[in-house]
Amino acid sequence: MNTRFAASVLSALLYAQGLLGFAALATVLLKERAQTEITASADIPTGHSVIVVR
Repeated sequence: MNTRFAASVLSALLYAQGLLGFAALATVLLKERAQTEITASADIPTGHSVIVVR
């Protein structure tokens, strides 16, 4: 009985670690994507544009 309890606790801990690892990976990927979008939107000029032709 004690062995089964220890096995179920270990299984639950490994499952929780897997979920936390997945959440960490998703966080890193989403953060990089957000930074890329911010950088791309900063390159786009805002406001009125003036074109000078000579």
